[in-house]
Amino acid sequence: MAQKVIKALQAEFEISYELTNINNKSNTIIFLHGWGSNKDIMKQAFKNTLNDYCHLYVDMPGFGKSNLPISLHTIQYATIIQELLNSLEITPNMIIGHSFGGKVATLLNPKILVLLSSAGIKTQKSIKVRSKIAVTKILNKIAPNLAKIFKNSLRSKDVYNADENLYQTFKNVVDEDFSDIFENFTNKTFIFWGRDDLITPLTSGKIIHSKIKDSKFIELDGDHFFFLQQANKIQKVLDC
Repeated sequence: MAQKVIKALQAEFEISYELTNINNKSNTIIFLHGWGSNKDIMKQAFKNTLNDYCHLYVDMPGFGKSNLPISLHTIQYATIIQELLNSLEITPNMIIGHSFGGKVATLLNPKILVLLSSAGIKTQKSIKVRSKIAVTKILNKIAPNLAKIFKNSLRSKDVYNADENLYQTFKNVVDEDFSDIFENFTNKTFIFWGRDDLITPLTSGKIIHSKIKDSKFIELDGDHFFFLQQANKIQKVLDC
């Protein structure tokens, strides 16, 4: 494991990363984890696969051992990761992004994009969540102190104990619509999805596939973290 200080966006980001198979550095894959996760889950899945490549595993800002000195939007995550790549003198051949990491990966415009149950397609909130949001808006007008207490109860379990920068970042990125970004992505893309994914549903994957012209869509058994059991099948597709 290594650490680099990246100066970007008028802040200093301490980014934790790990390089493996460094003799193949000219042929590098970056692995970008999903929200609330870290580089270890990606390494756990893929460390014994795709051995013709150098692997770069990254803790994105706010996760694992990387700090988050300011709140961010997804495009700013891409800026920071690009600065890390510049400092390491790496131009990746492929980027594999899971969930939130899929949005960052797409913005980095790799030669080969691999999306694992990617975020980026807006889905309608449940009636329960929409009702709570409506109540909060009413309370903001008539009882601000009570609204603040109620608002805290709305926090996703992904950010319940998060500091303010991470919580604000979550609010910035959670409902982003990447439809146009996917539609304008022109490089080769592989889209893998867990059939039983309840976090980013299968329909989202099919929408992304319809928007990225040069894409292949592959359904696999499993949920949002299907790749932990399906890395070998993913490798077989990518090796073809």
